[in-house]
Amino acid sequence: MTTHTSPNSLPRRKLPIGIQTFAKLREDDCYYVDKTGLAMQLVAEGSHYFLSRPRRFGKSLFLDTLKELFEGNRALFEGLAADSQWDWGTQHPVVRISFGAGVIASRHGLDQVLHQQLSHHETRWALPTAFPDVRSRFLDLIERIAAQTGQRVVVLVDEYDKPILDNIDNRAVALQVREGLKDLYSVIKDSDAHIRFAFLTGVSKFSKVSLFSGLNNLKDITLDERYSALCGYTDADVDTVFAAELLGLDRQQIRDWYNGYNWLGTSVYNPFDLLLLFDSREFRPYWFETGTPTFLVKLLTERQFFTPSISRLHASESLLSAFDVEAISTEALLWQTGYLTLAGQRQTGARTMYALDYPNLEVRSGLNDALLKGLMGDASLAEQVQIRLFDVLSALDFVALKTHFQSLYSSIAHQWYTSNPITQYEGFYASVFYSHFSALGLDIRLEDATNQGRIDMTVLLNGHIFLFEFKVVESYPNGTALQQIKDMAYADKYRSRGEPIHLIGVEFSKASRNIVGFEVETLAVL
Repeated sequence: MTTHTSPNSLPRRKLPIGIQTFAKLREDDCYYVDKTGLAMQLVAEGSHYFLSRPRRFGKSLFLDTLKELFEGNRALFEGLAADSQWDWGTQHPVVRISFGAGVIASRHGLDQVLHQQLSHHETRWALPTAFPDVRSRFLDLIERIAAQTGQRVVVLVDEYDKPILDNIDNRAVALQVREGLKDLYSVIKDSDAHIRFAFLTGVSKFSKVSLFSGLNNLKDITLDERYSALCGYTDADVDTVFAAELLGLDRQQIRDWYNGYNWLGTSVYNPFDLLLLFDSREFRPYWFETGTPTFLVKLLTERQFFTPSISRLHASESLLSAFDVEAISTEALLWQTGYLTLAGQRQTGARTMYALDYPNLEVRSGLNDALLKGLMGDASLAEQVQIRLFDVLSALDFVALKTHFQSLYSSIAHQWYTSNPITQYEGFYASVFYSHFSALGLDIRLEDATNQGRIDMTVLLNGHIFLFEFKVVESYPNGTALQQIKDMAYADKYRSRGEPIHLIGVEFSKASRNIVGFEVETLAVL
C-alpha cells in the first residue's frame, strides 16, 4: 500500500472501518492495536472463557484473531507480540459459530442457522452428517474433528446471545430460543476432553442458571481488570497507534466525546467511534446512531424511570448479571448495552457495590435525546424544542426560557397526557426538564454537592453558570425553589470562577401539570 504523509510527517495507514477479519486487516496494512499479548495470556491461564461487551467493540475481530493464532497463520502476526512468543509448531482445528448476521425470529429459525453452520464445518473436514438434531451434530462434529486431526478443537462463539436479544420483546419466542441455545452450549462442557480452548462473547450476561446451567466451567472475564482493555482502544493506543490521525483534532474533545468505558481496569474508547471520527474529522454520535435503543426507551418509560437518576445508579455484580428473559433489571440493561459504565466501587459488608455513570458525552447526549422523544411521544416536537432551548439559554432570555418550558409541557399534555400513564407521576416533569438539557450535550452536574447541600442541576454554558432548583407544588408558586438556592448559598461554590451566576427556581404544579413558578436572579461578578 502507498502511504501518504501528513503535515506532521507521520505515515498514515488505512482505517479498518467495518473490518472484522484479522487477515484482511493485516493484509490491507490497516491500523491495528495489538491485542495478541492479551490473547496469549488468556490461553496460558485458562481454557474456557466468557466475555460481555457492548456492540461494535471489536469482539468479532478478537475472536478472528484467536482463530488465526490457533490455526498457526504466523505471517499475519509479523511484528506483533505473538510473533516471537506463540507456539507456531502446533496448530489446532477451529470451530466458529456466529449469530451476528441477520435476525433470528423463531426457534425454527435458530435451528436452521445452526444446521447451516454445522454443515459448513462438516464439509470443510469432509465429514458426513451423522445425526439429525443440532446438539448431536455439534457433539459429533467436535469429537470427529479431534480424532481426524489428532488435536483438540478450539470452539469460538460470536454474539452468543443475539438470537435471544432479537426476540427480547416477545417473551414466548425468546424462551424457546433460549432453550435451544442452552442445549447447544451444554455440548461445550460435555466435549471437554476434545476441546483445547473455548471463548464465547456477547452483549449481555444472561444468568448462568438460565443459559449456562450445562456450561458451568466458563471463566467470566467481563469484570476482570486485567482484561478491561481486551476490546477497545486505550488513551495510549490513540496517542501512539493513531498519532498520525490526531492532527487538527482537539485531543480533550476526543476524550470527552468517546472515552470512558471501563470494566474495573483501563478505560477505553469504542473503536467504531474513533475510526469514523478519524475518517470524517467530525464529532458525531457514530456508535449511538448505529442502533436505536427502542426496546430500552420503551422499558424505561414503562417503568416510569426517573431519568436524572441514570448517572447516579449503584448496583452489585449479582444485579448487573441478573439479565434474563423473565427479569431484566434496569441497571443491568443500561450497563450491559453500553449506556452506562463502571465509575467506581466500594465494599459494603460482603458485597461489592459499583457506581454507574454515562461513559462519555456521546452516550449521555444520545440516550437523553432518545428518552426525551420517548417521554414526549413526538420525535419531531422534541427536535424543535431542543434547538429553541439552546438559543434562548445562550441569549440569556429568561422570559423566553420560561415561556419555552411552559409551551413544552402544554404540548405534551395536549398530545398524549390522557393516553400515557407516565405523566401521572411527579418525576416525569423533572425527567423531561433534565433530558431536554442533557440531550444537547451541555456541561451538566446533577445534585451538585456544596458544603451546604446539593444543587438539583448546574449547567455551564458560554462562560455562564446556571443553578436550578426544582420544587413540586399543589397549584400555586410559593417561591421556595429560588429561596432555597439563596438560603443554602449554593452559588458560593462557583464564585471564584469570576463568571456570571444565574439562580433559577422552578416550581411544577400537580394540578396544572406545568410550570407555575420560574424565578431568576443573576448575581454580579465579584
